[in-house]
Formats: sequence, structure tokens, C-alpha cells
Amino acid sequence: MLDSATRQQVKATAPILKQHGVLLTSHFYQRMFQHNPELKNIFNQGHQHAGQQQQALAMAVAAYAEHIDAPEVLLPVLERVAHKHTSLGIRAEHYPIVGKHLLASIREVLGEEAAPDSLLEAWAAAYQQLADLLINLENSLYQRAATQPGGWSGWRPFKVVKKQPESSEITSFYLQAADGGALPAFQPGQYVSVQRFIPEWGLSQPRQYSLSDAPGQDWLRISVKREDERDEAPAGKVSGQLHTALQENDILQVSPPFGDFVLHQERDTPVVLISAGVGQTPLLSMLKHLLASGSQRPIRYLHAARHGRVHAMKQEVGQLAAQHPQLNSTVFYECPQDMDRLGQDYQRAGRIDAAAIREHALLADADYYLCGPVGFMQQQQRQLRGAGVEAARIHMEVFGSNAMASD
Repeated sequence: MLDSATRQQVKATAPILKQHGVLLTSHFYQRMFQHNPELKNIFNQGHQHAGQQQQALAMAVAAYAEHIDAPEVLLPVLERVAHKHTSLGIRAEHYPIVGKHLLASIREVLGEEAAPDSLLEAWAAAYQQLADLLINLENSLYQRAATQPGGWSGWRPFKVVKKQPESSEITSFYLQAADGGALPAFQPGQYVSVQRFIPEWGLSQPRQYSLSDAPGQDWLRISVKREDERDEAPAGKVSGQLHTALQENDILQVSPPFGDFVLHQERDTPVVLISAGVGQTPLLSMLKHLLASGSQRPIRYLHAARHGRVHAMKQEVGQLAAQHPQLNSTVFYECPQDMDRLGQDYQRAGRIDAAAIREHALLADADYYLCGPVGFMQQQQRQLRGAGVEAARIHMEVFGSNAMASD
């Protein structure tokens, strides 16, 4: 436990971190990659280019400074961060490197007057406390992943046994362990990281994709949206290569499943799944698991797509709805095209608004799982809360670097 003087010094820097946090974290990443370029293989360079990781780290550092008196308040957030770290292969030995460059950046950005030695000493102690918390959480996750039946640690080679286009933007990849070994019984809603070498960057890059099929299969399935790939906006480098270069029988390096956005299987209350675009992937895993397990929990499935050409897994969900009376599926097309048939391809034109929530989503004592773009999830959360749903019943996935977002 940090002494009161140390806590007070760190807490006093919170307003400065809020004001200059992105400048500080941008300098930190630039400094760290200059001195330790091998870490570029761990960090998402697309998010670096877009500024997402810099913003996320700035939020995290400021939040930690604000809650330094009671860091356990941040435990749910730290658990989410730990899942992301273990999926990417971040280990205990990386923390001293990060700490060295973070402390140096505080001095170099704020200056010696604003960041004297006493402040750096306080932040060094605070950083070590945070590192110890995360290392302990991550060691537990690593051990659990490696020791469960079919589990492993680090990267494991998987063969692409099937590559299936699902829409004009999304393709599914069915992956089997190249060593012929068993697969772990992951929790519906979890994700894996995959690793690909990007020749024009000379780097291996990890990306995290939700598992889109139920546990217990002979494969792991990921369903990947091809993002926009331009030289000035490299966020789509990996997804583009998966779509164009990764073929059946190729080998893909895969992490164990991780993630804390999971189905609450201990309950027997109704389930409402609300998704947009590729955000349906973890919810589809939940849906298929519920139905395959013989559960009779009432299920409402609301999905939003722009139109039929980009609507993935349409037939898969439609067949499930036809076979299972406890499942009620409603599809929304924001901009239906001439070929889209109302009543067959989709049930409602427009977006999932408050009226649609009241009509299609409200069930007593239900748990609500949201996944899609951040703005979409925030809107659905507001609409559900406005309709009287308790906050504890609403669960959201967080894509990208912003693990500071919470349910």
C-alpha cells in the first residue's frame, strides 16, 4: 500500500493528466518504440496511427491517478485490461520497459519544474503498484488458459479448414489446431488474437476477433469484417490480408480465448441480444450456445445492418429462429435496397430506436448484451435505461484499445 504522501502527489497530477494526457502518451509511445522497436509487434499500429491507443492510455493513467486512494474501484476495468493483455502476449517482463519510458515521458513532457524528482519517485511507486495488480491478474489468466483441457500459452498454429464469405464485407474462417490437439471450452462471447506478418511494415501484427460459433465444436470460428485499407489509414491492413491472402490450408497463429464479455450461464432468466454490423459475432456465439445446450430461456435477437448486401449470417440466424420457438429474431435495415424483401430479409426499416426497444426488446428480468460500434452501444444503453432496465442487467463489449469503457 502506498503511503499517504505518495498517494497525494499522484492524485494531485490528475488534472494535469486530463489536460495533457494525450500529449504525454503520444510522446511515451514514440519514445518506447524508438528504444524498443520489438514492441511494435505487440501493439496495434493501426490504432497507433489513429490515436486510439494514445487516448485510451491517457484515460487509464488519469483514472488511476484519481482513484489512487482506492485502486480496487478500478478492478473491473483492470480485469478487462488483463484479458486484452494476455490475449496479446504481454508478460511481466514488459512492465519495467513500459514504466521506464512512462516516467521519462512525464519529465520530458511536463518539464523538471512541473515534474521534480519527488513526483517521479511517487509515480514510480504508483506504477509498480499498478503493474503488480495487472501482473497478478494476468498470471492467473495465463495459468487458467494453459492448464485447462485443450488449453495452451502464447501462440498456437491453426489451420484454416474453411473460408466462407458471409456478406460483401465479412468472411468467416474455421480454424483447427495444426497439432491435431483438443480445443478448450471457451465462454460464449470471448475472443482470440491472431497474428499476421505485414510485409510492407516488416512487422507481425496481432488483432483480436470474437469467436462467432458455440463452444464444443471441432473448430474455432472467427468472422472478420474487412476494414478500409489505405496508406494514410492502415487500420485495415490485417483484415485486408486475411480476406485476400489467407486461404484454406494456410496456417494462422492464434492465442487462447480470453475476454470478460461473456454469457451469464448460471441464470435462467430471458436473454436479449442487440447488435449492429460485425458486432453480432460474440452474440451469435451466445445464441448458438444457448440453443445447443437445450436452454428454454426466452431469447430476443435484434440486429441492425445497413442493407442486405452487408447482412452477414442471415440464413444461419433465420434457420435457428425457425427451429427454436423460444427465439424471436428482428432484423433492422437502415437503408433497404430494391432486392431486400420486407418480412423475409428484414422485419423493420430504420434504426433500433426507443420505440423498437419497447416493442421488441423488453422482457422482465432479462439480461441485455450489446455489441457494435461504440455510439450504437451507448445509444442502446440509454434507451434501455430510459425504458427502466437496471444498469446491472446491461452488458457491453468493448472493441479496440479503449478498455476503460465499462458496462
